[in-house]
Amino acid sequence: MTRRPEPGAAVVLVGGHESGNGADLSFVPDLMPGVFVSPAGRPLHNLLTQLLDRGGDVSGSDPQPVVVLPMTFGRNPTLIADTAKTLHWLSAAGGTTNAGPQLALSEPFGTPDHLTAWLRTAATEVRRREAASAVLITADAANPFDDADLYRISHLVRTHGAGIPVETAAVSSVEALLEAVQRLRLLGSTHAFVVPAGFRRAATVYSDVVPYGEEGFSGVEFYGALMSEKAVLRVISERVRDTLHALSHGRTGVEAGLQADHGHGYAHSHAFEESGGHSHPHSSGMAAGHPHSHPRPDRQELTGSPPHNHMQRPAR
Repeated sequence: MTRRPEPGAAVVLVGGHESGNGADLSFVPDLMPGVFVSPAGRPLHNLLTQLLDRGGDVSGSDPQPVVVLPMTFGRNPTLIADTAKTLHWLSAAGGTTNAGPQLALSEPFGTPDHLTAWLRTAATEVRRREAASAVLITADAANPFDDADLYRISHLVRTHGAGIPVETAAVSSVEALLEAVQRLRLLGSTHAFVVPAGFRRAATVYSDVVPYGEEGFSGVEFYGALMSEKAVLRVISERVRDTLHALSHGRTGVEAGLQADHGHGYAHSHAFEESGGHSHPHSSGMAAGHPHSHPRPDRQELTGSPPHNHMQRPAR
């Protein structure tokens, strides 16, 4: 199952805490030649500089655009804004010229609504597998605001779910995950599936393996990847195609991306800005007003290849 992204474009996937800083996306370049994976910050800057120096293609052929895709379901708007800052800096520093490759920022991989839909599908699948089981939606702990979004989304899954218990845990260690499992038991659940709210494909917390089915995790199973490899590749292709279309109309996406994390975090006031004749609208990130679709979750796409991961624990 090998496919190429849109012809004439290099693609860089930027990973954050939803993908182990990109480690959970390591399968993509093997299946989509011409795609690179990088965490944000200096590694992204270095990779883009290399691609720009080579005309957007490691082969050094004719200049081609470089599409940069933030791999978030919308829970990490800071990833989008930081990525946009890197692209903005490279453009301002002369990293792109009329004769050289163009940089374009894609809209994020998904939105919180997409994540909610995939998690609801997983809850329905868990009920089909084991009607008496509970669902524990988990993610690596990130920061209070992104973690709060996880709990909000999980509440929507529970409220509109499949009629089974649904709990949530943003965890920083295997021990923290075990505590969440023990809370489920105190609530009366004797069996549970742990469902990852992101791109996790292996039974780990950060890079630590979770011994599901053993010792304290008896009666607990890892659900598996939330999306199949096929579904992930299809969404990436759609985002790249939409970005190249926007770029053909002169829209790079960078300016919108710079505002992606505006309003994310503690509340703030614009009173002084407005009194000085300056104001700006609030929106839900760069995707506001530009709806896009995800493939409909189905049972066949919820199964994938055996999990395999070389993720390194990010600095905490």
